[in-house]
This record gives sequence, C-alpha cells and structure tokens, in this order.
Amino acid sequence: MSNLPKGGSFLFSQTNPQDIFTPEDFSLEHKMIYRTAAGFVTDKVLTQMDELEAKKEGLIRELLEAAGELGLNGADISDEYGGMEMDKISTTIIAECMGRSGSFAMTQGGQTGIGSMPIVMFGTHEQKKKYLPGIASGKKVGAYALTEPGAGSDALSAKTRAELSSDGKYYVLNGTKQFITNSAMGDIFIVYAKIDGDKFTAFIVDGNSEGLTTGAEEKKMGIKGSSTRSVILEDVKVPAQNLLYEIGKGHVVAFNILNLGRYKLAANSVGNAKYALELAATYANERKQFGTPIAEFGLIKEKLATMAIKIYVTESMVYRTGGLLENMMNSLDTSGEDGGQVAAKGIEEYALECSMNKVFATEALAYAVDEGVQIHGGYGFSAEYTIERLYRDARIYRIFEGTNEINRTIIPVTLMRREAKGDLPLIEQITKLHEKIAGGNILREGEEGLVQAAKDIFLLTMGAGIQKYGKNLPKHQEIIGSLADLAIQAFAMESAWLRAQKAVVNQGEANARLKLNMAMAYINSTIGILEYTARETLTALAEGEQLTYLLENLKKITHFSIRNTVALRQEIAFAISKVGKYIV
Repeated sequence: MSNLPKGGSFLFSQTNPQDIFTPEDFSLEHKMIYRTAAGFVTDKVLTQMDELEAKKEGLIRELLEAAGELGLNGADISDEYGGMEMDKISTTIIAECMGRSGSFAMTQGGQTGIGSMPIVMFGTHEQKKKYLPGIASGKKVGAYALTEPGAGSDALSAKTRAELSSDGKYYVLNGTKQFITNSAMGDIFIVYAKIDGDKFTAFIVDGNSEGLTTGAEEKKMGIKGSSTRSVILEDVKVPAQNLLYEIGKGHVVAFNILNLGRYKLAANSVGNAKYALELAATYANERKQFGTPIAEFGLIKEKLATMAIKIYVTESMVYRTGGLLENMMNSLDTSGEDGGQVAAKGIEEYALECSMNKVFATEALAYAVDEGVQIHGGYGFSAEYTIERLYRDARIYRIFEGTNEINRTIIPVTLMRREAKGDLPLIEQITKLHEKIAGGNILREGEEGLVQAAKDIFLLTMGAGIQKYGKNLPKHQEIIGSLADLAIQAFAMESAWLRAQKAVVNQGEANARLKLNMAMAYINSTIGILEYTARETLTALAEGEQLTYLLENLKKITHFSIRNTVALRQEIAFAISKVGKYIV
C-alpha cells in the first residue's frame, strides 16, 4: 500500500500516463463482460421497458434472476457465497452497462451495491452464507434502509430505535425509513437504528419479519419501474446474531458503503450519458430542416461534441479511479475473516475521488440528457421518444448516494483532515506554490501546463480559505463548494489528458487523435472558468491589499494561451455523427 498514490495526492504530484487505467486497457475478459452486460440490457431490459415502467408483476424478479444467471449480481461476492468475485474494472463495466437500463439500474444497483455490500464487507461468515447466495442469484432481493423522513442527508440523526430483549436473544426495532429502493419486494433489508437511542448500529432484517410493512409506492418523476416506498418497523424482532459489524459502528458501515455506491453511480452515469448521445446523434442525422440533416448545423454540432467531450472526460475519471481501487485491492490481504473490513478500509483511501466522480459524472449526465431533449426539439418533450424518459430518470442521480452538495463539502474537508493527520502535504504545497509565484509569471505551455495551472489555482484559493477561516473553513459552504469544483476540475482535466497521452504512446498519434481533441477541447474551454471561479472566491476571502496580492498571484499562475476549441468541437462532432454514437 505504501507504493500506491494517496487519495487526493494527484493535486500535489505528477502522474505518469502509463500508470493510470483506461478503457483502452480492457483485457479480453473485460471485453467479454462488457458484451455480456450490454447484451443483457439490450435484449432483456430495453425490450421490456414499457412493462417495467408500468411495474408489471414479477418482472423485476425475473430480470434480477436473469442477471444472476449471467453472474452480473455477484461480481463483488466471493465464489464461496455464490458470487463471481470479479476485479474492480469488471464491476465498473457492469455498472456502466446497467446505466442504460433506466429504472432497472436502480433496482440492480440496490441489489449489488448498498443492499448487499454491507454484508460482503462487514458480515460474519454465517451472515454471508445465509444471505449472499440469494442476492447473487437474484432469488432474494436486497434493500438498504438508511434514510428517514426527518433526517435526509443527516443520517446520524436517525430516530429509529433498537432495544435488546431481556433475554438478549433479539433486538426490537421501531421507526420509519423513507425512499427505500426495492422495498416492495425486499427480502433482505440493511436497517440502521440506534440502540438505547444513541448507538447507531446496522442490522440485517428479513423482509418477512412480523411488524415490517411498506407504504404505498412513491409517485416519482422518473425511475418509475423501480420500487420506492417507506418501510415501517413496528416492534420488529431481529435476532441478535443479525446485528451487523459492531454496536455503535453503523456509521462505519454506512459511510464505507457510500464510497462504493458513489463510484458505481458515476459508472452508471457514463452508460446512461452514452445512450443519450446515441439517441441524439441518431435523431440529428435523420431529422432534416431546410433540406439538411440538423447534425450539419453548427449549434447542433456544438451540442453533440460537448456531450461527447463530457462523456470522454467522465469515462477517463471513472476508469482511472477503478484502476486505483483495483491496485488497492491487489495490495491488501483480504483472506482473513475480517477481509471485507480490510477491503473497506482500502477503498476509503479514495473516498475523495469517489465523491469527485459522483459529482462530475451525474452533472455530465444531466447535461447530456438535457441537450439530448433539445436536439430532439418538440419531440424530445414527447413520451413517445426515449430521450424523454432518460431526462426524467437522470434527475435523481444528483440526489442519490449523498446529494452533490454533500459530496462537494466532503472534498475540501477530507483534504484538511488528511493534512491534519500528516497524510497529505496540503500546507507544504501551498507554501511551495507561493515561493514559486514569487519568482514571477509562470508561463503555461500546452495542455500539460494548463492541467498544472488548474492544480495551482486550487492550491492558491484553498490557501486563502485556510488563512482566513482556519479550521472553521468547512462552515462556509459557498467557499467550500467553489474549492470542491476547482479540485474536481483539476482531476477531470488531468484524467482526460493522461488518457490521451497514454493513447498517443500506445496507439500512435493518428489513432489517438479523437482522444487528443476531446482532452484539448475540454482543458482549453475549462481553464478560464476555473480562473473566474477562483477570482470570485478570492474576492469573498480577502479585501484591500491582501486581495490585490492574491489576484496578482492568480494572474501569474494563469498566464496562458488557448487553442481554437470551435475547430476541435467541429471535428469531434463529425466523428460522432458519422457513426451515430459515442466513439473515441
């Protein structure tokens, strides 16, 4: 583990392009898994989407079992418990492919992620043996009951209570959970409750337990095919052996599971956004106005290109992070009884990257479906066209697995905590930046220089925030949000550029041209936005001579020239229109 990069360390160091994982590195097995998962979604799910959206009785279970037969539900589960135990790239591929499946992605994600990973990582051998085979096969449906009506993002303020019986054989649970995916058909619920009113703890609760009932289906904007209900617990008796992990350590279970959940939701977003682009590009090629396919109009080209660029950047971030997670898993000894907890601790190292992926990917998806509707014109607003459903379904992504606002606050706060523990040299790097700036203007040459400029913009602004507010910086969410955006964009720009550079070396510049164009277009069109964000944030952090000093420093580290991004986008749009879908 000592040789692996620390989470967040990309801000302070250079990364060799050959050290990151990209989709171009898929093995033959990865490609086979991709074909299997994509084929399942195309053949089994999309062909029954109307029935799925109408909640046809028994269809969800039928699809889950079909996915189970292909091994798609057990990717994270050991073969000892009926799973396939695939690597993190394979699980990412499955999540990406499931992104195209609309509301089924939420059902299957609840099954394979938050509904089962608490048991995979924190369960005892007996708990795993009892519950995981059914989840892997799809014969049992898993659900995750954390959210409560009054708690929302503040999960630890939950009011659900658990009281130990006088004979110590079971806990009695009382409370209400809200917005619980898979609740209508849930066989296994991961429920969080406070023992004695204060010890936040996780439990495995059987769906047929006496006293466990569900409310009516929520009438949702999107993902209509998935079940979302409240779960009511009235004197539900849970065997003591179904307590998950340790008393009072429910937050450890919850937060570790959310890291993976956020990452997989980002992968879902990649698949969903690719589908939106495919629909938009196909329609733009077929739809004629004034005798010309609208794909040939400049503003439509710009939309198609920007959609493709955002997908490329997101895909680069997601698989780079997947490579980090896989390398982490390979460095750990997870053979013992506490192997799941060891794995969870390892994944936690990249909690910051998981949050970055979640925010960027879900907002890239939002852009893709929105412009997808726009390209369809009035037809995009019609339920007869698939893009209308994608638009509605995508809205929940920015809320699931911790809102994007919550995830933004996590990023700078995590960096500050790791600096305080001596894990990251945040203050040291801020000091070094000021010393470098003192030497005069720093000329940024090429995209590599602009990527470094993005990192320096973040460090300069973060330093100003720490100087003004110190440990109280997290209380100022407008500042924290801007700092998070600067850090996210630095990771996004670097991931896109490293992937393109790796492709140039491995495939040749001609074959990597489209990747290069996408990376260059994104970096050059984003750097100015980061400069403005920093200027606005610094103005909120300082005044007078101090502000003048900071703005002069900002100017010194953003001394750059940019490329013709209009020409780059035109070339990208041509490539996308030619094949009618995302291509790199």
